[in-house]
Amino acid sequence: MSSLVPCIIAGGAGTRLWPVSREGMPKPFMRLPDGESLLQKTFTRAANLPGVERIVTVTQREQYFRTQDDYRQYNHRKLAVDFLLEPEGRDTAAAIAVAALYVADTYGPEAQMLVLPADHLIQDHAAFAEAVAAAQSVAADGALVTFGLVPTRAETGFGYIERGSALTHGAFEVARFVEKPDQATAEDFLAGGNHLWNAGMFCMRADAILQELALHAPAILEAAQASLTASPRKQGQGETQVELAAEPFSQAPALSIDYAVMEHSRKVAVLPCQLGWSDIGSWQAIRELAPADAQGNQCNGETVLHDTHNCYIDSPRRVVGCVGVQDLVIVDTPDALLIADTHRSQDVRVIAKALKDKGHEAYRLHRTVTRPWAPTPCSKRASASRSSAS
Repeated sequence: MSSLVPCIIAGGAGTRLWPVSREGMPKPFMRLPDGESLLQKTFTRAANLPGVERIVTVTQREQYFRTQDDYRQYNHRKLAVDFLLEPEGRDTAAAIAVAALYVADTYGPEAQMLVLPADHLIQDHAAFAEAVAAAQSVAADGALVTFGLVPTRAETGFGYIERGSALTHGAFEVARFVEKPDQATAEDFLAGGNHLWNAGMFCMRADAILQELALHAPAILEAAQASLTASPRKQGQGETQVELAAEPFSQAPALSIDYAVMEHSRKVAVLPCQLGWSDIGSWQAIRELAPADAQGNQCNGETVLHDTHNCYIDSPRRVVGCVGVQDLVIVDTPDALLIADTHRSQDVRVIAKALKDKGHEAYRLHRTVTRPWAPTPCSKRASASRSSAS
């Protein structure tokens, strides 16, 4: 079987996790309660796969040193690391096009790319390795294999993949990609058992995705090729750094790989899998990582709560007091405070977009470095206050 080259795509601002995730410190660098970043977890997961000798990462130039630092702590096997540095984000189609061109040129056209978003959490590493092995077998014949996650709830925040006829190694043809559904449709998908969450992870030969890009998104491929051809390369100990030429790269249409290729290609297969996966895409997803107290509250920092239920409170620097509220997300940072209905955590991106439109620095930067997410049981002081106030 051809060599496997994980390609980590580290882009995006994680706007649904504002005010902790910001453009200058996006979601992949956020620390989970165990102190590791999502990027570090992705790197480790990829590095531990059998046969992996090198890892390619596509990220923006301004994130290079931070990415390098995160990797250095976890590259215990001294894998070769290649950085493809974007001058600006042009969405996943351009990022994957550049990665495919680079992999084909450097490691051979039949090398298999394992495309992994940098900001997803996968907790079942054994199931992940098994799924990758199955995907490699399907991809060997030229299929573009996407990992379809068996849904655990009627989720309206994800896109879906409808599976078609059965293929080998547990994979299926893709009948269609489905946009984020409404609640009723999501419930139908869950009950029907024929739809899978679209995780945005792929396994495919470099030459196979390049052929499909040439067929369905030639402008993206041409821009990626022109940029890569004009890009200087720096090589050090076990590392290659490619600064993508800005002008040609800016000509790439900003499209996701799904819109540009996957929805049009006849070579796409889906592999159903259960990986203990989360895209950590909202404060509700963060809540699910830690247990709640008897009132359903999850707190990071000192809190004083009275008649307060089902709230997520993240405020390690200042005391937060709550009286008679429920179903809130409260996230306090030195320069910004978020208060949201927990059932509308997907809409936090609206706040981030409004700040960006205004040119406000709170969209882009923190005043201080970010801290780990570490929800803890609400403080004893909070319990005492509930008793004394009752």
